[in-house]
Amino acid sequence: MQWQQTLNDNLKEKLQHLHHSSIKAKPLKVAGRLVRMVGMTLEVVGTFAPIGSRCQIMRGVDLPPIEAEVVGFHDGRLFLMPIGDTQGLSPNAEVLPVEGGVKVGVGPNMLGRVIDGSGAPLDGLGPIEAAAYVSLSGERINPLSRHPITEPLDVGIKAINGLLTLGKGQRVGLMAGTGVGKSVLLGMMTRYTDADIVVVGLVGERGREVNEFVRQNLGEEGLKRSVVVATPADDAPLMRLHGAMLATAIAEYFREKGHNVLLLMDSLTRFAQAQREIALAVGEPPASKGYPPSVFAKLPQLVERAGNGKSGGGSITAIYTVLAEGDDQSDPIVDSARGVLDGHIVLSRQIADSGRYPAIDVESSVSRVMVDIADEQHLAMARRFKQLYSTYQQNHDLISVGAYRKGSDPEIDQAIQKYPDLNGYLSQGIKDHFSVAESISGLQSVLNR
Repeated sequence: MQWQQTLNDNLKEKLQHLHHSSIKAKPLKVAGRLVRMVGMTLEVVGTFAPIGSRCQIMRGVDLPPIEAEVVGFHDGRLFLMPIGDTQGLSPNAEVLPVEGGVKVGVGPNMLGRVIDGSGAPLDGLGPIEAAAYVSLSGERINPLSRHPITEPLDVGIKAINGLLTLGKGQRVGLMAGTGVGKSVLLGMMTRYTDADIVVVGLVGERGREVNEFVRQNLGEEGLKRSVVVATPADDAPLMRLHGAMLATAIAEYFREKGHNVLLLMDSLTRFAQAQREIALAVGEPPASKGYPPSVFAKLPQLVERAGNGKSGGGSITAIYTVLAEGDDQSDPIVDSARGVLDGHIVLSRQIADSGRYPAIDVESSVSRVMVDIADEQHLAMARRFKQLYSTYQQNHDLISVGAYRKGSDPEIDQAIQKYPDLNGYLSQGIKDHFSVAESISGLQSVLNR
């Protein structure tokens, strides 16, 4: 075809405009053309490329090309999803596939930097030199090769250290509705957790929060050992998806270097919503509350990349915030995340409204590895604490209206007596830090009073 021959003749000249820093790939010889754009879906004919590969779409001499990813194909056409802004696209635009897969640059020079979902700097400190190029989708680890979780992780929060002890290499969900303190608690964990490297993925959140998180939660000292990947809500859905994958790829790189990495992702829900936008755009039917089946396949693929590496290597302890829309703990994303994670910490709006922070609902929260990393005395104290706290909560209405008579039940009497201390133990100021040893000592002190 004449149009295709013309495109191929100009291929070398056009390629000088390719400028994407995170991709290490070579162009294929066959160019195509853009024939249709519906919503965020681009349809291309005249070329071929595998699912997950990248293409460059030309916008003319004065504008840089747009990067897009192949997300589907049908009847000789490729379906692409743009990663950046689509302004300036025109019919019959030249589409140049690239080969070699999607490789992202990673390395120690990323420490102290804030980047977007493609690896480009957002902090104005210049380009970042990559030490290696890795796959955005990571490499699967044989589950039998993973080192078991045997060591506790100090997160600096006494309610978690004492009652929901986390281990190095554990994957935990921080589940709550809007405005109950997820981001604040995440910031506290960022500052106080005992980890070599901190990787923060801010996926689909408000742009204002990016600057606040870097300046207030991390601070100058915290940023020195951290990498922040920010893809705000106004980014394209594919960029938000890649933000979560890039943050995980960076954490994997440092794990392979033997470091203990803390991966904080805010939020897993926005990652799922980005995948929903992509899947619906290419025609996948919705299944559960508007979420297509591919969403529930993507969640474990992302989460399973975290955790311990092979024996003798490093670890990735991952904490994912999960937004329970309308405080609904049966939301499909919340329910799916609960099934693939190694525990969940639930934040209660009722507790937050009462003025107790962090608003952790210890009755609804669980750490599935605590029994493997805590000693018997610690486990017994944690169980006793929860029993007393739960007894008080179950009889709260009777107690508050004066219907309960002292002496009727010794267990309730003890719960009433200790409740102020129990509630005080669960409270913690934003700038307060408690080690694991201090948390266990405080737990023992509360129970022995």
